[in-house]
Amino acid sequence: MTNLPNLLTLSRILVILPIIGLFWMEGEWARWTALGLYAAACITDFFDGYLARTRGETSRFGRFLDPVADKLLIASVILMLCAFGRITGLAILAAVVILAREILVSGLREFLATLLTGLPVSGLAKWKTTIQMFSLGFLIAGTASPDWIPAIAIGEVGLWAAAALTLITGYSYLAIGLRHMNEDPPKEQKQPAKTTSGLGSTGSAE
Repeated sequence: MTNLPNLLTLSRILVILPIIGLFWMEGEWARWTALGLYAAACITDFFDGYLARTRGETSRFGRFLDPVADKLLIASVILMLCAFGRITGLAILAAVVILAREILVSGLREFLATLLTGLPVSGLAKWKTTIQMFSLGFLIAGTASPDWIPAIAIGEVGLWAAAALTLITGYSYLAIGLRHMNEDPPKEQKQPAKTTSGLGSTGSAE
């Protein structure tokens, strides 16, 4: 838990609180500060995995925490952007698609974990995450960006592109999950009854 890659992942969770708080602050400085914190958090998403592989510090805790940190950061920013009217109109639908997909994938991972089966991240899903992170960054800046940068338009287009990739990758993940759901469960092998004194025939000390 205390190695550098995991600390970077934890920092991505801890930075959510100040980012949320800055939405209530007035002035362009608040938007740029929130954007800076958000950008730093997104950068750690690359470096925690890279350092874990190059330093040989991969761990079960890191594999669990990394996708959780990503989902918490993205979901929190999307909800705050919607609450403060920075995602409006039909763009809200794209945001809903992204959030719904994250819940779906989390449920599939939990189900497959009971079967001791993983759900590998596809290359297309990595592109989706990258586009999603960039688009949310433009929306955080919003009207604070220079006039020659249409930050809101770029952010909304990126959000729709991420939503489209979300549907594609979400469907592929769902297909994997359904395939495992339709598989016949392994037949249970009968265990010989134990006759150890005081434990009963099943070996249970209940």
